[in-house]
Amino acid sequence: MTPAPRLRVLAAMSGGVDSAVAAARAAEAGHDVTGVHLALSANPQSFRTGARGCCTIEDSRDARRAADVIGIPFYIWDMAERFRAEVVDDFVAEYRAGRTPNPCLRCNEKIKFAALLDKALALGFDAVCTGHYATIVTGVDGRRELHRASDQAKDQSYVLGVLDERQLAHALFPLGDTLTTKDEIRAEAERRGLAVAAKPDSHDICFIADGDTRGFLANRLGTAEGDILDEDGNRVGSHDGATGFTVGQRKGLRIGRPAPDGRPRYVLDISPVNNTVTVGPAEALEIAELTAIRPRWCGTPPSGPGAYTAQLRAHGEEVPVTAEPVDGELRVRFERPVRGVAPGQAVVLYDGARVVGSGTIATTTRARAAAG
Repeated sequence: MTPAPRLRVLAAMSGGVDSAVAAARAAEAGHDVTGVHLALSANPQSFRTGARGCCTIEDSRDARRAADVIGIPFYIWDMAERFRAEVVDDFVAEYRAGRTPNPCLRCNEKIKFAALLDKALALGFDAVCTGHYATIVTGVDGRRELHRASDQAKDQSYVLGVLDERQLAHALFPLGDTLTTKDEIRAEAERRGLAVAAKPDSHDICFIADGDTRGFLANRLGTAEGDILDEDGNRVGSHDGATGFTVGQRKGLRIGRPAPDGRPRYVLDISPVNNTVTVGPAEALEIAELTAIRPRWCGTPPSGPGAYTAQLRAHGEEVPVTAEPVDGELRVRFERPVRGVAPGQAVVLYDGARVVGSGTIATTTRARAAAG
């Protein structure tokens, strides 16, 4: 068997256990690895708030210590301005427009596999390595394909569904074929002498350290009292800012009186133009079709309609669909209605374990309307 080529690899090291183990595995595989920590905050805190965030001074120091143990060079690259423009400002703008964005996908597309990758290639590196749980498979035509991780419970291919063929050609995911639990990854880190072995995982949105998304948006978009309406346009309550809601939300609606049937109500629609939030029963959330814009293909785009499965959130279930590209957009029809689909979210298509591509949900068709 021909040995794998030795690559010059730039390992993105967040300061967490996954990226540290990924860098260590890449070095152990014989690659020429250099670690880099991305400084994404213009004013980083000294310490994390609980287990949130990944951009503190503490995290950069943890990444440096891990690189020292692995025995690889290490640098800190300041990408705070690019991150603010491409991820944070985009996040705020999407909520202002009444959509629900996924900043992790945006970061992977615009920062880790655009800004970082472009700089890495310009400096002579062959690949960027991250601690994501996904796999790269070389297809029969020699092209690289993005597939789910071997352990589906840890699979992160959904947030990588924005990567195109060029980006996949320079991506390395050393954890993707790991059939182990997170505890075993931590045990591996401990065996390697990495102090981050017991460090809590970051979660939620990294640039909202306290986890208060509503407060974060209120500080940037302001608050303005508006009406909460039922499906017939009747006022059933009030709110202090439509941008603080997401489609499918049930808690925190502050509706004074119950629905006539006594059942819970959910957010069905958000209208920033007139600052209203529409609520209704759970079955009104059922979606039969959607249109997604800005499709990104992990390889050759489909030439017509096809049967796939779709995933609508990072840890959501797969649902069978028929999908096709039409006039630069992606049309998706569900075999059975699904709930909680919001404009701004990403839909990621799969053919078995292979990621076909993704798109940003622009419009949805409710199952009741499609049936009518």
